[in-house]
Amino acid sequence: MSARLPLLVLALAQLVIALDYNIVYVALPDMGAGLGFSAPDLQWVVSAYVVTTGGFLLLGGRAADLLGRRRMFVAAALTYAGSSLAGGFSETPGALVAVRAVQGVGGSLLFPATLALINTIYAEGPARNRALAVWGAAGAGGLCFGSLLGGVLVEAFGWPSVFFVNVPVAVAIAWAGRVLFPADAPRTEARRFDMTGALTGTGGTTLLVFVLVHAPATGWSSPSVLVSAVLSLTLLALFALVETRSRDPLVPTRLFGHRGLLVAMAVTAGYSATFGSLPYFLTLYFQNVRGYSALATGLAFLVPAVVVAAGTQVGERAVAVVGVRRMLGGGMALGAAGAAALGLALTEHGSYPRLLPGIVLLGLGQGAAWTGMWITAAAGVAPGDQGVASGLASASLQVGGAVGLAVLVALAGAAGPQVADGTPLAGIRAAVFATAAGIACIVPLTLTRRRATTAP
Repeated sequence: MSARLPLLVLALAQLVIALDYNIVYVALPDMGAGLGFSAPDLQWVVSAYVVTTGGFLLLGGRAADLLGRRRMFVAAALTYAGSSLAGGFSETPGALVAVRAVQGVGGSLLFPATLALINTIYAEGPARNRALAVWGAAGAGGLCFGSLLGGVLVEAFGWPSVFFVNVPVAVAIAWAGRVLFPADAPRTEARRFDMTGALTGTGGTTLLVFVLVHAPATGWSSPSVLVSAVLSLTLLALFALVETRSRDPLVPTRLFGHRGLLVAMAVTAGYSATFGSLPYFLTLYFQNVRGYSALATGLAFLVPAVVVAAGTQVGERAVAVVGVRRMLGGGMALGAAGAAALGLALTEHGSYPRLLPGIVLLGLGQGAAWTGMWITAAAGVAPGDQGVASGLASASLQVGGAVGLAVLVALAGAAGPQVADGTPLAGIRAAVFATAAGIACIVPLTLTRRRATTAP
């Protein structure tokens, strides 16, 4: 069987995950009006997905290792299909938020299973690097295409269509995964599922992401934030204790001796905190400053989507020439320059072409860095640990994104007086310049990375 068909399915799965993250942004005003959301509660359409995705990633990664990568891929894709169908038929705010939470669980199972399948189907080296580049192009491009597709669907069919569009795709990739992927090995009693670790780790991580997402809106001293923070720290402390004593821990301690993985976790957190936050501020700029419609905003993200996808392919080719370490650092440096150029181009009446130099530099750097950091995370990790290694790196991605967006939103708010229609231009520019500085700070970290060795 050709290796291209499984890769196509894996890329489509990543496209679904990425699209689902951003596709709801441009539909939020219509959702709020149609279902009667209050202004403070509307953010939970996005936040519920982020919280559950970030909280369940470790569990999803280990489940792929122990229960079977193909099994978890199929189950997660069907979870996506079912929750998306329910989302389109939601009639109350509470029902829609609950659906988004279930979608987040589906994402936390699907993402590490997809990445673990790539890292076990394709041998380490050029074949895996090429597969990660294709997978990365689908994911990085999907983050931008989500805004475009969301704008088109909302304009033509209304907000429920952003959920219904997932259903046939998710069902198709579940079927294709069942047919095309290697069968899972029979389960043995030699490795047991660490249920105590799963409960404490998932609970602690979920509450941590909840605090990071919820605190900027309600205040860091609010009772819900303080209680959640205390519970999170308690559960994470118990998780650490359980893991050191478990015969089959959810997260094997040997992985923390793997330098390449630790660097990848730090880089993915920084990447998400910076690159991952920019679509939020660009959406504010296009809609609140320039007055773009939902469709026009989606179209404005078309060029970034294409450039990011191209950057993933450039990154894969650059690895063979300069190595992962230099390529990853170079991608970050290029992204920092692009973000700085973009910040300078954001003006009240500036044209879209004026943004293009910054967008191109930023997108190429973003795509190249995305490919490089997943190559780093997988290198030298044993096949039986690929799922949990993917879960660790992707959990870092989610937590980093929550922290970064919270910090940048607070910075944007402090940069100038708030106005009725959203963050003012001064705040948006401050956030973009801070993003450029943040990306630049990651460059030295990427240069500390050496050739990965198998974890002890």
